[in-house]
Amino acid sequence: QVQLVESGGGLVEPGGSLRLSCAASGFTFSSYAMTWYRQAPGKERELVAGISSTGSTTNYADSVKGRFTISRDNAKNTVYLQMNRLKPEDTAVYYCKARVRYVDYWGQGTQVTISS
Repeated sequence: QVQLVESGGGLVEPGGSLRLSCAASGFTFSSYAMTWYRQAPGKERELVAGISSTGSTTNYADSVKGRFTISRDNAKNTVYLQMNRLKPEDTAVYYCKARVRYVDYWGQGTQVTISS
């Protein structure tokens, strides 16, 4: 079965960096695009970044462009989200998602808190 496991969240000060990872299993990872979403308290879940199956194409929410970088390692079945120059408004639970054969699969999420 499809499984997605996020890791790498934590508490950092504004201006700091974090690298999130999402380990995938149960499907042919290299054949599918992957996305990162986040959900802040009291807000709807929003798309943060996406990456094509080969990694050649990426897209970002305007709020994170120039600060976040999505990447993937198909040999390790893992997608990453490098987050730099973090702001308090980046505080949220971050989720990775895979759409496999028209079904959306989500990880359990990892908490990212930006605070001094």
